Amino acid sequence: MSLFCCPVCGGPLERGERACACPAGHSYDIAKEGYTYLLPPNQKHSQAPGDDRQMARARREFLSRGYYEPLLNTLCCETLTRCGEESVILDAGCGEGYYTAGIYRTLRDAGRRFRMAGVDISKFILRAAAKRESGVEFAVASSYRLPLAGGGVDLLLNCFSPLALEEFRRVLRPGGVFLYVVPGPKHLWELKRVLYDRPYLNEERETPYEGFAYERIVPVDAEITLSNQADIQNLFCMTPYYWKTPRSGAERLLALESLEATISFRVHIFRKL
Repeated sequence: MSLFCCPVCGGPLERGERACACPAGHSYDIAKEGYTYLLPPNQKHSQAPGDDRQMARARREFLSRGYYEPLLNTLCCETLTRCGEESVILDAGCGEGYYTAGIYRTLRDAGRRFRMAGVDISKFILRAAAKRESGVEFAVASSYRLPLAGGGVDLLLNCFSPLALEEFRRVLRPGGVFLYVVPGPKHLWELKRVLYDRPYLNEERETPYEGFAYERIVPVDAEITLSNQADIQNLFCMTPYYWKTPRSGAERLLALESLEATISFRVHIFRKL
């Protein structure tokens, strides 16, 4: 039985070799990479929503170089300490699966019994995620219409993705853990100084959300060195700055041979009331 449910009628999905189907007869093909497409046409805001091929490739190549390993290690530790036996874990907005796969392998190597799913609205990026880790069940879906039954998730991860709080509350069980990752104040500050004439720090604040209780905020800060233009451009391409940087800033970045940058994250940890 799949962790996912039918996006049309909400019925349980039985996962076969080539498709998932519900008792009402709705069927969804499983792509050759291993993910299932569960995004109905009426939930799409464009022909190909989410990250395009270029952004998907940039994320895959940059993250595979280990630059964000400090964040990955923190998420693995926090997940390991909070997951009991028979846990169900969801990565909502999983991207190309870097953090999803890392958490999956940490729990597996620790001998935990669990099931894990990841969703993202971009089919291009889900292809990379499904190839990265076959043990995770991946689906193209919207975080605002998660194809999961209510109250069945023990831990939910949201890393730089849309904050679909109503859906997160629905799918998490009472007492379930919600890990919400946001940029820290000086995240990629040196990159921003190259791109913009007047860069500003990211806002840092503790924001309570209805239906959740704060447990703690875990800071993750480190310095990285990008030693070639390919890595610099991959980082640029996977950030929001790629879409709103003036040409002069992009040209300054293109002229660099290396870049030393601060990476800064805040992991906000909540429990569902």
